[in-house]
Amino acid sequence: MMLASAYDIVVVGSGPAGQKSAIQGAKAGKKVVLIEQEQGIGGNCVYRGTIPSKTLRETALQFERLKRSSEVFEGRLRLDLPMTVLLHRLDEVVKAHECYMADQLSRNGVTYRHGRARLVSPHEVQLETVDGASQTLLAETIVLATGSRPRSVPEAPVDHEHVLDSDSILSMIYLPRSLTVLGCGPIACEYASTFALLGVEVTLIDRAKRPLSFMDPEIVSVFQRGLERQGGRFYLGQTVTEVAWDGVSSVVARLANGMVVKSEKMLVALGRQPNVEELNLEAAGLSLNEKGLLPVDDHGQTAVPHIYAAGDMLGRPPALASQAMEDGRRAVSQALGLPVGESVNQVPIGIYTIPEIASIGLDEEQAAARYRGPLVGRAPFTEIAKGQITGACEGLLKLVTDPSGERLLGVQIVGEHATELIHLGQMALQHGATIDRFIDTIFGFPTFAEAYRVAALDILGQRRNRQENAKAA
Repeated sequence: MMLASAYDIVVVGSGPAGQKSAIQGAKAGKKVVLIEQEQGIGGNCVYRGTIPSKTLRETALQFERLKRSSEVFEGRLRLDLPMTVLLHRLDEVVKAHECYMADQLSRNGVTYRHGRARLVSPHEVQLETVDGASQTLLAETIVLATGSRPRSVPEAPVDHEHVLDSDSILSMIYLPRSLTVLGCGPIACEYASTFALLGVEVTLIDRAKRPLSFMDPEIVSVFQRGLERQGGRFYLGQTVTEVAWDGVSSVVARLANGMVVKSEKMLVALGRQPNVEELNLEAAGLSLNEKGLLPVDDHGQTAVPHIYAAGDMLGRPPALASQAMEDGRRAVSQALGLPVGESVNQVPIGIYTIPEIASIGLDEEQAAARYRGPLVGRAPFTEIAKGQITGACEGLLKLVTDPSGERLLGVQIVGEHATELIHLGQMALQHGATIDRFIDTIFGFPTFAEAYRVAALDILGQRRNRQENAKAA
């Protein structure tokens, strides 16, 4: 046993939440150590989640852009296309991100340690390195950011060959001809739309009545119609009772209604569960709640005041990397008595389906529940010149306002560049911009951003009609 080392902050986990926790602490002049049990920095986000899935998605979009130019280019993907071809840039992207993160930690003076961490007391973390050595780290503040893993269900056992989860789906050797996806959350819908665009016959099954049930129904319906046009099928409101490989060529899913669905591969994407089992929480005086989650307040503070938790391990859907980063920043800021800010309710939701979906603030249903008669402005991408030019007309931007049609309450977007466009709405909400600000702003032409002005003009028309009707009454 080595002698104990003392740190101001010990961070366990180097994913988005852990990395930002460490950087925030270091920038405040604190002595920080970041512990990661995997080979590289970045967690699942870099090696099995966000970075790989978005790299495959970009390949699919490039193929789609070629198909849009069918009068110039003609071609199709081979049926036996190796996945390595589709992910040819992945190693390059991952290595670039690794270098960036390592450099960021180094220049900020964060100590990085590779090994397993477990709590042994409220202020002590035991580090076991890959060579079997053990060391105790003393900490004034501890941040737990151990992330999550795919949730497993007994009726669909994952074998990582025929039945896969989101960690193993990209380990397939060849692009499958057919794929059944269990689930209709962000991960399920992102992979389903990507594979459908690559020509895979995709079927989604879920007990929910609609996909992405936490998002604006009108926005989601645009995505759903788009996937169906790509040949995708939805079996919603259905329960899977059994999944098995037939030993020959198909994964067989049996539904409670008697239906049988067969496919070459299956992706089980029924949510994620936090990585908390190896932390030895009890030694620090912590315990999980009835849902198996570690209770925290709005700043990530646990029942033990100097111990914080952040990111996916908190089990708050949707599991966004941006939210995890903000969790980490807020946790350390709170621990050090630094200004936390008011951004907790202003983190945009970005879902990388095809087409993309993004949201900030209240959607139409939420606004109707809080206000009597909110106004909603719409800008279909068919009315946007950039949509016509690029062929990306499958989109819609919605502005939600109070009943006066003046104060912005929320923005929802589906379509190309939705996850980029949403930040204009985010800034408008944070600074209390009125709908008239969008009308008075000169947007570049042709751009997708001018959809904000089109939707604002739609609200202006409704506002005038409401005022005229009120006068007439």
